[in-house]
Amino acid sequence: AKCGACGPGYATPLDAMKGKYCPREEIVYLPCIYRNTGIEKPDYLATVDVNPKSPHYCQVIHRLPMPNLKDELHHSGWNACSSCFGDVTKKRNRLILPSLISSRIYVVDVGTDLRAPRIHKVVEPVELFWKGNVANPHTSHCLGSGDILISCLGDPSGNGKGGFILLDGETFEVKGNWENGEKVPPLGYDFWYQPRHNVLMSTEWGAPKVLADGFNPADVARGHYGRCINVWDWSTHTYIQAVDLGQGSIPLEIRFLHNPDAAEGFVGCALSGAVHRFYKTEKGDWAAEKVIEVPSKKVQGWVLPDMPGLITDILISLDDRFLYFSNWLHGDIRQYDISNTRQPKLVGQVFLGGSITKGGPVTVVEDKELQCQPEPFVIKGKRVPGGPQMIQLSLDGKRLYVTSSLYSGWDKQFYPDLVKEGSVMLQIDVDTERGGLKVNKNFLVDFGKEPDGPVLAHEIRYPGGDCTSDIWM
Repeated sequence: AKCGACGPGYATPLDAMKGKYCPREEIVYLPCIYRNTGIEKPDYLATVDVNPKSPHYCQVIHRLPMPNLKDELHHSGWNACSSCFGDVTKKRNRLILPSLISSRIYVVDVGTDLRAPRIHKVVEPVELFWKGNVANPHTSHCLGSGDILISCLGDPSGNGKGGFILLDGETFEVKGNWENGEKVPPLGYDFWYQPRHNVLMSTEWGAPKVLADGFNPADVARGHYGRCINVWDWSTHTYIQAVDLGQGSIPLEIRFLHNPDAAEGFVGCALSGAVHRFYKTEKGDWAAEKVIEVPSKKVQGWVLPDMPGLITDILISLDDRFLYFSNWLHGDIRQYDISNTRQPKLVGQVFLGGSITKGGPVTVVEDKELQCQPEPFVIKGKRVPGGPQMIQLSLDGKRLYVTSSLYSGWDKQFYPDLVKEGSVMLQIDVDTERGGLKVNKNFLVDFGKEPDGPVLAHEIRYPGGDCTSDIWM
C-alpha cells in the first residue's frame, strides 16, 4: 500500500526511513518570530522550498501571518501522526502551533493547500487558563486516540508548573488537563510517550516569568530552572517519579528510541552540557546515566568565566543508529553512533558559528577539546550570526536541516547580531554508513532578507512527519 493509505504516517520507523513510497522532502514549515526584534509585526509560518530541482529552491514560497503580535511561536506538532497509522479516518492535515509567550494555540490547515497553509482555528489563552490552570504551551504530540496532548511550562501567573492540556482532535476544543491527581512537577517543557512501557516522560526548562526576557545565572541557584526527568504513568495519567539529573542541568529535549519496544532514550541538558541515557530498570522504575559530556570552555570577554556548550536540541535517526545534537553557544553540531546506547561514539562534528569563533569578543583560555578557536562560519558570502539550534533530519537520515534561533529573549541577550540580521536555515549532508557531517555550501535560507525585515526562524517540520513528531505505538 502507498504510504498513508492505512492512515497517517508509516507502520514502523524503518518503513518511514526506507519505504519505497517515502519521497524526499520538498517543502518545510518554520515558525518565524518578530517578538524582541523591534519590528512590530505578527509572527508567521513560513513555507520553504527545499527541492534542489525547483526554481524556488531555498526560498520562502508562502507566509501565513498570525492575527496577533508577540505570540512567540515556537514548536509545532500534528493533529495525527504514525500513532494513528491504523485509522483510515485520520488525516495529517492540521499543524498545531502553540505560542510560548501569549499562550495561544493556532490550528493551521495544511491539508487544503500544502504549500499555502491557512488558519483553521485559534484557541485563545483564556481557554487554557480557565479549563486547565496552565499557560505557556510548548510541545504538541498527537495521541493514538486522535486527541492532541500539549505540555506547558507554567500557570497563568507565570510560575512554573509541569502540566498538560488536552485538545479534541476533531474540534480542537480544550478538553481540560491530561494529568490526574494533585501531584504535578514544579516545571515543564518537552515530553515523549511510550505506551508499550506505560510511560510518559517530561522535562523541565524554567519558570516562564523568570526566563521570558533573558537568562540570569543566579536564577539557577534559586531553583527557577529544571533538573529532573519526570515520569508519568501512561494509563492513569499520574506523576509517579522524578529522575534527578543534578542542580543546574536544565534538561530540555527528550527522545525515546523510535522502536516502540525500546525502554530507553536520551535527554539533552542545556546548562550542564550532558546527554543522559534514561532507561527502565529491572525493578520497573526509571533511572538515568550520563553518557556524553561537552566540557565547558574557560573564556574571557563573556558573561561568565566558563562557557557551556548549551545543548538545545537533540534527535535520533529513525533506525536508532545515530544521535545528533546542537551546542548553541560553542557553535557545533555533533553526530554520535549509538549502536551501543551506553557508549555513544562521536563520528561527526561541524562548526556553524557560535560564541567562540576567531576574531570575536570572546577569547578561549582553556579548552579540553579544541586546539584553537574555530573560524567564523561563512556561506555564500554571508558570515552567519548566532549558533546552530533547532535540527531536523530527513526521513532517510541523509540530510540534517539546522536553524539558528533559540528563543527571542535569549537570542537578544546572547547573539544581538542574530536579532538584527535574522536567523538562517542550513543543510548538512550526513554520511549514514560510517558517520560524518559536511555542510551543503549550496543551501542557505537567509531570514534576514524577509519582506518585513529580519526574522527569527525556529523549528522545522515536514508535511509528512519526521523523527521528532512521530511516535509509534
